[in-house]
Amino acid sequence: MKRVLITGASGFIGTQVTDELLRRGYEVHALVYPNNMPEQDNLFQYKVNLLQKEELENFFAQNKFENLIHLAWYVGPKCHVSDFNLDWVFASLNLLKLFKENGGKKFLGAGTCSEYEYKYGYLIENETPTDPCTLYGNGKNAVYNIAKVYCKQNSIEFKWPRIFNLYGPNEKSQRLMPSVINSCLKGEDVKVSDCLKFQDYLHVEDTARGIVDVFESNLEGAVNICSGNPIQLRTIVKKIAELTDFKGKILWGAIPAAFGDDLVVGNNTKLQSIGWKPKYTLEEGLKMTIEWWRTHNV
Repeated sequence: MKRVLITGASGFIGTQVTDELLRRGYEVHALVYPNNMPEQDNLFQYKVNLLQKEELENFFAQNKFENLIHLAWYVGPKCHVSDFNLDWVFASLNLLKLFKENGGKKFLGAGTCSEYEYKYGYLIENETPTDPCTLYGNGKNAVYNIAKVYCKQNSIEFKWPRIFNLYGPNEKSQRLMPSVINSCLKGEDVKVSDCLKFQDYLHVEDTARGIVDVFESNLEGAVNICSGNPIQLRTIVKKIAELTDFKGKILWGAIPAAFGDDLVVGNNTKLQSIGWKPKYTLEEGLKMTIEWWRTHNV
């Protein structure tokens, strides 16, 4: 059976990646902290804090893996400006070093569209400059640049899916789609920004399949995980209102718009070259997400 070590397995993306790996017959070993995941066949969990170097060293002293998927990172309050990004740069590079010293052969790290210089709008791997405007984007890009060279000089396969905007069940409730969905379901006024920006959104299950497809493919380096289709945030909000039969008010501009350029969309030609296709249209994904929130939060 194929074995893989994964970090961040209990997160929004990580739970879906873990499920996809299990569906494909992997024996999944997850570093979890602080909470365990629900038990599943062929899922083995270890309570290890990646920010504690000694804990990680002790883990690798007893366990060796040829495959590593590293998804863990700080995604808490003000994650784009938090000093925790520096901690996660050091932790990620330490993880990679220990992985290499203990027989590592294939490394996949979770990148982000925030690594790109957004002013170009249409973002293409190996063409669009990576000059991030946030500490989060710079932290991820620093790991990318160092890990790319480190893996090459140590004959480790290096894969770096750059994840764009995503949505789906179990997303943090304060994010755009969950907040709009829950306001609509409760019949409350919907408070949003002007929502004039165009973004690239992909369902979290399609994102997870893309990550695992890249992991199993012969692709190396950066790979955009995205829909390739720009959609205005205002269109998403109106579609949610339509699908929930919302009759209340949408208060455009009630909250400040998030930072970022007016257009951020990725080219996904590289991802499609390995046979990946999205399972959900935006409307299908929104219907599924609405039903999840209807069950879990209202």
